[in-house]
Amino acid sequence: MTNVLILGANGQIARLAAQQLLDDTDNKLTLFLRNKDRLSVHNESRETLFEGDATSEVDLEKAMQGQDIVYANLGNRSIEQQAKAVVAAMGKAGLKRLIWISTLGIYDEVPGSFGKWNHQMLDGGYLETYGAAAKVIEGSDLDYTIIRPAWLSNKDTVNYEFTHKGEDFKGTEVSRKSIADVVVKLTQKPDQEVRESIGVNQPNTDGDKPSFY
Repeated sequence: MTNVLILGANGQIARLAAQQLLDDTDNKLTLFLRNKDRLSVHNESRETLFEGDATSEVDLEKAMQGQDIVYANLGNRSIEQQAKAVVAAMGKAGLKRLIWISTLGIYDEVPGSFGKWNHQMLDGGYLETYGAAAKVIEGSDLDYTIIRPAWLSNKDTVNYEFTHKGEDFKGTEVSRKSIADVVVKLTQKPDQEVRESIGVNQPNTDGDKPSFY
């Protein structure tokens, strides 16, 4: 049995991953979020709510006690500060395995017209902020996996492929269910994709922009 701490547990992908973990594994989950009233526990023997601030080392370190894996589904303008706090707290708690959700384009790895469109859509410092957070993770001694999803859809499908840092990103879109599945697979096989940054897309979705735009 593995204890998984989910940071940003109210996010859409996080909720999908938590449900899949409950359905398909015997893992115990600690659901970390700013306001715990926003989530309900479905299985009291396997889920614990933890209210805290993801920029607070103190809150994070408390939540990390007894955990095996940290899955961070964080975001917003404070993502770099959150990354620094997570790395520091994991060091103090003696934890190594981190699954970190980022975004496509942080390495300028998206080619062609879709890359230009992506950069325009994510203008205003978004990519730079997420890129800075990824640098914090990559500069740590953690056993991290950074996940860079394509544009996210709510399609009821699980279908994906990977690219790695240094390779051109493929495709334009991927379902949130697919990203949740990647997270769950990594919690069950934590020795895979260690210290890797993986792009995740649905195969055969190449184009100028996602199909839903």
